[in-house]
Amino acid sequence: MHIEFRKFSEFPRGTMFELLKDSYSWESRYERDWITNWKEADDFFYDNLQIADECGFITTLDDALIGFICWDPRKMPEYIEIGHNCIATKYKGNKYGKMQLQEAVNRITKKNVKKIIVTTDEQLLPAQKNYESVGFKFVKKCENKWNPEYAGKLMDYEMIL
Repeated sequence: MHIEFRKFSEFPRGTMFELLKDSYSWESRYERDWITNWKEADDFFYDNLQIADECGFITTLDDALIGFICWDPRKMPEYIEIGHNCIATKYKGNKYGKMQLQEAVNRITKKNVKKIIVTTDEQLLPAQKNYESVGFKFVKKCENKWNPEYAGKLMDYEMIL
């Protein structure tokens, strides 16, 4: 089995959206509440492929799309914020998320940035464990004004570089 981290420009518009939909399919309220954001993110990246290819990648396993991660560099050099980060349902639980996240951290650490930050949901325990497994430290819980009834509070993590 061969993992590759490939450019967004190698895949058609809609790839991010479909991966997010699949990744969160276990809880239908995510799609209900996030569908507009997912479409906007996909449109932004595919309208700006030079940004997409610099600020994220798609993960493949033997040419099958299994996930992606992207980040926002606009607050450099203070920090880079990890944005969407997902693994398709069929591939969860096999350490592919950790490999994907570690590759992103490796790429980000080569930039002139002081820290990497990320926020996840209180109920997404696998995501929390994934961030901690590559060196992120929990910073604080915050009020979640978007979807607290099923996601819980927001969990902020950071990695000082």
